Amino acid sequence: MESQQSTTQEQQAGATSRPGTDFIRARIEADAASGRFGGVVHTRFPPEPNGYLHLGHAKSICLNFGVAGEYGGLCNLRFDDTNPVKEETEYVAAIREDVEWLGGHWDDRQFYASDYFERLYEFAEELIRRGKAYVDDLSADEIRQFRGTLTEPGRESPWRNRSVEENLDLFRRMRAGEFPDGARVLRAKIDMAAPNLVMRDPTLYRIRHEAHHRTGNAWCIYPMYDYAHCLSDSLEGITHSLCTLEFVNNRELYDWVLDALGVYHPQQIEFARLNVTYTILSKRKLIQLVREGHVAGWDDPRMPTLSGLRRRGVPPEALRDFCSRIGVARADSTVEYSLLEHCVRERLNAVAPRAMAVLDPVRVVIENWPEGKVEELDMPWHPEDASYGSRKVPFTRELFIERDDFRLEPPKKFHRLSPGAEVRLRHAYLITCREAVLDENGNVVELRCTYDPESRGGQSPDGRKVKGTLHWVSAPHAHKAEVRLYDQLFAVPDPDKAPDGGTFIDNLNPDSLTVTTGWLEPALSRLEPGKTVQFERLGYFCKDKDSTEELPVFNRTATLRDTWAKLEKKGE
Repeated sequence: MESQQSTTQEQQAGATSRPGTDFIRARIEADAASGRFGGVVHTRFPPEPNGYLHLGHAKSICLNFGVAGEYGGLCNLRFDDTNPVKEETEYVAAIREDVEWLGGHWDDRQFYASDYFERLYEFAEELIRRGKAYVDDLSADEIRQFRGTLTEPGRESPWRNRSVEENLDLFRRMRAGEFPDGARVLRAKIDMAAPNLVMRDPTLYRIRHEAHHRTGNAWCIYPMYDYAHCLSDSLEGITHSLCTLEFVNNRELYDWVLDALGVYHPQQIEFARLNVTYTILSKRKLIQLVREGHVAGWDDPRMPTLSGLRRRGVPPEALRDFCSRIGVARADSTVEYSLLEHCVRERLNAVAPRAMAVLDPVRVVIENWPEGKVEELDMPWHPEDASYGSRKVPFTRELFIERDDFRLEPPKKFHRLSPGAEVRLRHAYLITCREAVLDENGNVVELRCTYDPESRGGQSPDGRKVKGTLHWVSAPHAHKAEVRLYDQLFAVPDPDKAPDGGTFIDNLNPDSLTVTTGWLEPALSRLEPGKTVQFERLGYFCKDKDSTEELPVFNRTATLRDTWAKLEKKGE
């Protein structure tokens, strides 16, 4: 619920901020102008280590680290590790890697909620002493029944009015491990008739006899997220606690805990979470995809996880650009996936080196090229940036071109190869098809061609016009590779809209991965895993970690054209 103070400050922000500034930056600028927090800006990115980060987290990373950098402040990386059942050190390591990859730098400010377990416990005892918390014997189901509804007030627990001494004794015995899981909880003593259901005596601590990934078996009671989060913010001196909209009702509890204890009070501000077409951004559902084997792991290049996007070849600059373009808003909305692909293409077009590969080859024999002759052609790695340098590409009598670049009976405006047609081979020569060799089923198996010796570099000496330009590789020098053609993981814009009785699993795209064999120019075999390159006329591809010396593996990052945007426009 919005506090009167919050509303007033937001009105002031609108009067003092720069034109075009989003509401979060406007609020920060208003606080700085008023002297609140001493003009300091200190944010935090607080992931729970119970899964891998995804696109939605990218927005939060860019926002929290971004505003801290813009206003000369600091941003902490804090792991909210209050649930030992679901948390693992694997997730901690993956989160650190993802945040750093995306550009977040926390220096020596890596913290854990578990760093504060003793302090949080002391705060809980203080709430009990102040008559603001009590130990409740109701079960979880009974607590839900007693809570009431949006139209009916809740009922007070029969244990709500225990004495301070009894509550302290029971809470200390909870910590000592005397009671089994679920036997008792510590609850805030607020108002069982509060309009905001979150404020109806929320649970602060529960018993959980589980080893923690950092504290081991030192604790058998663990704080709830809402309780630990606000106090962790307070202990770290956070000024602006930026959260997604699902926490808007929890802000009242955030404020209550801090005010009840009389401790330093940061400002929580909520923004809309990220939703993207053809994508699931629910951690629970992403875990389901991994555990049920619908994908090959958290870093499967079809996954919207940051590790999956990185493995697919998406550059961090493209993700930061994407997050900048969508901005921050107060209301949830859905962003077209095509915008993300546009950002990826725009970045890779500027920085990705170019090379040639053929994915569906047909053999070309240049009949007037001398047997055994190899000519090395010097080709630039980037057409617009000479600093990338160049590489040598062998040209020989036998080549591979794409099967789609030839038609026996070409349609109108087909400017590629066909019987009698002349085309340009990229950075090489002009060739003319003289004959197509077919197998017994009528399939083209070989093209017999001639080349123009005067056209080296692809220029016609007499100025004749040649419209088609094809990519190619030398057949005897081509390196075999596994090429994984990734597409959208889901076949519909909103995967949660499943057929009657179905789930989002029913909307998986059966064609999200096609594995084929590619033939690469030799220089590509030297590319390091994780590097992205444009296969000319085919798309952007990233060398995968599964590559071996014998068989490199390339993942398609993005096509050169935005086919999904067209589908979205048509509503297909």
